[in-house]
Formats: sequence, C-alpha cells, structure tokens
Amino acid sequence: MTITGGCYCGALRYEATGDFLAKGMCFCRECRHISGGGANVILGMPAAGFAYTAGQPSAFTRDDFEGSVTREFCGTCGTHVLTKSPRMAGAVLIKVGSLDDQDVYDMPNMAVYCCEKKPYHIVPDGVASFDKFPTRSSSVK
Repeated sequence: MTITGGCYCGALRYEATGDFLAKGMCFCRECRHISGGGANVILGMPAAGFAYTAGQPSAFTRDDFEGSVTREFCGTCGTHVLTKSPRMAGAVLIKVGSLDDQDVYDMPNMAVYCCEKKPYHIVPDGVASFDKFPTRSSSVK
C-alpha cells in the first residue's frame, strides 16, 4: 500500500509504502502532551518505505530519560507528522491526522499505556488494550 500525507500548512509532505505494521492509540503522558490531551493515534509503516517528498522536518528527542522517541514535525506550522521509537526499530509511526486519506486507518488494533488514560479517554470496543507497551508476555486487558 502507498499512503501520502503532510502537515497543516503544506510545507512538509511524505509518502510511505509497505504493509501496515500497527494501527494504535497511545495514552502515555508524553503522547497526551504532544496530542493536546487525547490519545496519540498512529499508523506504523516500514521506515525503509518512508520518504519526505517536500520540505524537511524539524525533530525533537528528549535527552533526560532512556528510550526517548524522536518526534518529527513541521517547523512552520508545528504539525506532528511521525515518531521514531527505539522499541520499533525499522518502523515509523505516522500520525493519522497527517494522512491525506484518514479512512485507510479505519480502526486501531491496539491501545497502549491504558494504565495512564484518563476517564474521558475511550478505547473502541474490541480493541486489544495493554497497561504498557506490549511484549510477548503481555496480557490483553
């Protein structure tokens, strides 16, 4: 599959090809901070199939704790476009709000860091939910 997207002002554009690796929602404090309070809704795609087609992103990585992710965003309008996580080497986590066709996302297949979600956060029925980031031994909530 090939998907396209970009930022709110149009200065930053991308294309991603490959199979979806994950469709998720994250409720951790860092993601809620970045999203403005809601879940961070992402589409995982192979990093090898991702390329910026217009503009270059600004990037930010916290250096005050281990395992920090790198967030890429438009330096003009601030739209958060993707995350690169050391937990998912070889993948990019594209922000669903930046997709040209958000219907390709349909529904998440997992929700993570549900231990940090607030009462006003909703996980759709039937979506696998995990207290933290799932591992092979994680159990679904």
